[in-house]
Amino acid sequence: MANKANIGDDYSLTRVPQSARQSLWSITIIRVGALATISQFILGVALGYGMTFWQAFWATFLGSVILQIIGFLLGYAGAKEGLSTSLLARWTGFGRHGSSIIGAVIAISCIGWFGVQNSVFAEGIVQSTNGAISMPVAATLTGLGVTVLVIFGFKLLSITASITVPLFLIAISVGIFQTLQGHTISDLMNTAPAGESLSIGVAATMVAGGFIIGAVITPDFSRFAKSGKDVFWMTTIGLLVGELGINMIAVLMALAARTSDVASIMMQTAGWLGVLVVVLSTVKINNLNLYSSSLGFTNIFDSVFKIKLNRGMVTLVIGVIGTILSVLGILDKFTEFLVLLGVLVPPVAGIMVIDYFVLKTHRKALDESRAQGTLPPNTEKLSIVTIIAWAIGFAAGYFITFGIPAINSLIISAVIYYVGKRIENSAKKRYSCKCCLINY
Repeated sequence: MANKANIGDDYSLTRVPQSARQSLWSITIIRVGALATISQFILGVALGYGMTFWQAFWATFLGSVILQIIGFLLGYAGAKEGLSTSLLARWTGFGRHGSSIIGAVIAISCIGWFGVQNSVFAEGIVQSTNGAISMPVAATLTGLGVTVLVIFGFKLLSITASITVPLFLIAISVGIFQTLQGHTISDLMNTAPAGESLSIGVAATMVAGGFIIGAVITPDFSRFAKSGKDVFWMTTIGLLVGELGINMIAVLMALAARTSDVASIMMQTAGWLGVLVVVLSTVKINNLNLYSSSLGFTNIFDSVFKIKLNRGMVTLVIGVIGTILSVLGILDKFTEFLVLLGVLVPPVAGIMVIDYFVLKTHRKALDESRAQGTLPPNTEKLSIVTIIAWAIGFAAGYFITFGIPAINSLIISAVIYYVGKRIENSAKKRYSCKCCLINY
């Protein structure tokens, strides 16, 4: 009975024990699935429409390196501690209440994108049946179908990705082959773009910004990794295949077709396989959206209300809510709001990395509790330095127009947090010394 009660909980509020860690393939295929999507493909098309092949390559490489660094560092911490992003945040600068805010941002962002992506998924079903299945019915079936998959946790996510990722790559290869017929790769690599020119900075911003939330929530999945080496290969292979690979193929297609609407051309030339691309892409990314959203919500209720909810049951509730909203078409109105939430996320990475790897504020407590397979018994509520660093980082990402906004916010928040914590610790030491002198 206990096992049934805990079905789908997936260590949402505890460390993932070594006995539950997964193979390199299991975690890597999920990472590749998160990146190898139709939205990633469309991003590559946009680059190819406004840049030469080599300009697009270096922009993608720069954006990918940034994502690799963030994803690996946070993923390493998640694997070492066996904790999800929002739970790890309690002991990496944000405290109990701050981690609940992170959980809320991630949860709302992911459930919002779940609804938006579910509409895309349902539209693919409608097209494949020539309207025989209506949009509301399709959205209900697709939303609840993905919800059931995610309820059963990480293992089923990995199994689903093992099926959908190869099929996605096969389907997309057919469209690529048909679109590139009559062109040589060497000619396309030297072809001028058809659209308005894009700068390297803007393009790198598009690449880094497109997956920055995915990079920050890396611990949600890397906590199942057996070692830091596995995390490195998971993030590296994911970026090489899903980011650099898909992007550059899409760039070639844009240069060949001389249009920014290559996705539609691919679907037309690939026929039903084109629809399959959309469907498989959405299944993969919506699995991850719903999974991370459920982890965020369980952390919120534990942090704020001291209520330990079962992640599987939380998944069911938010999956139904997201499905209903997508059926009603309400979430289409919230896309700009969801993008704004995305600006809140990069500073989180800056603060967590500085606290865990540089300041090591709670490393001793984490090390001692990890040896016992538990969580540190105490944590601060929320540091004022964290709030200030997060707010300034958000403002930098939102208002500073040059460079890469996501990286501007991340670096500035990291610097502010580091300096602020140093000043705070110095002040505490001086106060402690004064107290000692007075008592003496």
